Amino acid sequence: MDSLMSASSRTQLFSSPAIIFSNQDTTHKLESSLAFVCLPGKPRHNNLLCRMSQAKEAKLWGGRFEESVTAVVEKFTESISYDKALYKHDIRGSKAHASMLAKQGMISTSDRDSILEGLDEIERKIEAGEFVWRTDREDVHMNIEAALTDIIGEPAKKLHTARSRNDQVLTDFRLWCRDAIDTILESIKRLQVALVKLALNNQDLIVPGYTHLQRAQPVLLQHLLLAYVEQLERDAGRLLDCRVRLNFCPLGACALAGTGLPIDRFMTAEILEFTAPMRNSIDAVSDRDFVLEFLAANSIAAVHLSRLGEEWVLWASEEFGFITPSDSVSTGSSIMPQKKNPDPMELVRGKSARVIGDLVTLLTLCKGLPLAYNRDLQEDKEPTFDSVKTIVGMLEVSAEFAQNITFNQERIQKALPAGHLDATTLADYLVKKASDYCSSSLFFLQQKDL
Repeated sequence: MDSLMSASSRTQLFSSPAIIFSNQDTTHKLESSLAFVCLPGKPRHNNLLCRMSQAKEAKLWGGRFEESVTAVVEKFTESISYDKALYKHDIRGSKAHASMLAKQGMISTSDRDSILEGLDEIERKIEAGEFVWRTDREDVHMNIEAALTDIIGEPAKKLHTARSRNDQVLTDFRLWCRDAIDTILESIKRLQVALVKLALNNQDLIVPGYTHLQRAQPVLLQHLLLAYVEQLERDAGRLLDCRVRLNFCPLGACALAGTGLPIDRFMTAEILEFTAPMRNSIDAVSDRDFVLEFLAANSIAAVHLSRLGEEWVLWASEEFGFITPSDSVSTGSSIMPQKKNPDPMELVRGKSARVIGDLVTLLTLCKGLPLAYNRDLQEDKEPTFDSVKTIVGMLEVSAEFAQNITFNQERIQKALPAGHLDATTLADYLVKKASDYCSSSLFFLQQKDL
């Protein structure tokens, strides 16, 4: 490992003798090459080539292609409909990359400033709802890069220097997952606080404890509620561990083999608050372990919440009657006026299936993929976005429910005598008495030298 790390300089962790192919001029190549056919005085709508130049924009990758993709292919392969959620992280990554390029002398400070100002304007437009997302630009990266070109012109084309969409999307995605973990951790804390407050508000309340859903032993309600707090604490620990492992920067790995240009990957990693650059460029663009681990942690948390939901749904039933949810967290029936349903916790129980399903989707997606990047991996975003949205919703509604239930102490106390809950306590007492008797008898016999 020492030899591997010592071979890496401050300015470049990956190097490649491969020629770097630039598509900087392809964006407007089609328009400029067809412009000559739009002769003065000739109606543009009668000229097929002019209409093509207006309707189609050359792809970033389209330099060697003679035909545009069909509408069916374009619709099937686009990801902008969902990956636009990464816009903040894409802009942040591009700002870091532009700053590094300027520091390394690959673009001028004037170009860097123009890029940074243009990215600020794009972010402002997105947040104001003024930005037009275009399907023909495929994804969030190409939408932002093309829009930047529209705003500042030639300097925008230099932003793609020493960068591929492969390392760009992984940088965006790691940043997004890092922020998502922080959001989930806050939601876990809120639920833990709600459960602790519920326990404190019901001190010394004894409830039946169950095994096999049969009455087993009496326990304090506080003890039972704090069991869920402990589960949530482990959920938080798993997410924190995951955050540590995902917090490495893939930027600079390019398509898969790095770049021969004098980049500084440590600088971009530091700007983006990553621990360090990733060590292997192939791993950097093909790894999805961090997402699998993230969704696995979410799935375990969802199972814990589902168990809490099941318990409270049972306890709210007429058969148990241990808790009464307030009207503010209950729903009714369209045909049975007497019904008061704990629907939020039923949905917590049900939505755990979605979170588990998102993990299974990603596991199946990654199974059997050869190194390095494959387009299949475009499908990693939607299950991740869904998992995060769902688990945050489950945590928030569980905390809300916990703050709006009361424990029916009279009903609980009436339930305690049934089921011989003190049987184990009585057995322990008899064992202790027998032990005391045996010890006393032995002492008496020893004193009499018998």
